[in-house]
Amino acid sequence: MSNILVIQSSILGPYSQSTKLLDNFAVEWKQKHPADNIVVRDLAGEPLPVLDGEIIAALGGNGELNERQKAAAELSLALIEEVKTADYVAIAVPMYNFGIPVQLKTWIDLICRAGITFSYTETGPQGLLTDKKVLIVTTTGGTHRNTATDLALAHAQTVLSFVGLKDITVAYAEALAMGPEAQERGLTDATNAIQAFIAAH
Repeated sequence: MSNILVIQSSILGPYSQSTKLLDNFAVEWKQKHPADNIVVRDLAGEPLPVLDGEIIAALGGNGELNERQKAAAELSLALIEEVKTADYVAIAVPMYNFGIPVQLKTWIDLICRAGITFSYTETGPQGLLTDKKVLIVTTTGGTHRNTATDLALAHAQTVLSFVGLKDITVAYAEALAMGPEAQERGLTDATNAIQAFIAAH
């Protein structure tokens, strides 16, 4: 039995293509692996506390913590534990104004912990969240794949690799706002990549 962590990050609810694609992924995975455990964290439905001076001090373990800081530190460890116990992690990465959603950035800020999810060594940083396979489902309104403006995907891949999540497969749905035919092609491309990921595992 495997543990699958699904991270939804879109703010668009039922109108979100990345959400639909990841929902379909979860359904198809469960059909193939009915005994597996799937945990879904909806970052828009259950917002996380945005990083500020008070919270970053708590994550750094600086001084006596107030109640808000204690809650943030405990939540951070809970989020990290979700990743640690997962064998597979599927993450929605829709592009918003060339970047990732603030909800996803907040999740990243809470799981990037020196000494817990990464460490600095004499040869450079070393990620500590290893031996997991990651599926990134990224959606864009325009065409950005393999260009200098593909910043949301680059951000996600960089930070995930930094904490040790380097075995990454990308399901890319682009041109979703460029007309019905382009949208259909984009969604088909992403669906095919998701199904190939499921078939391979």
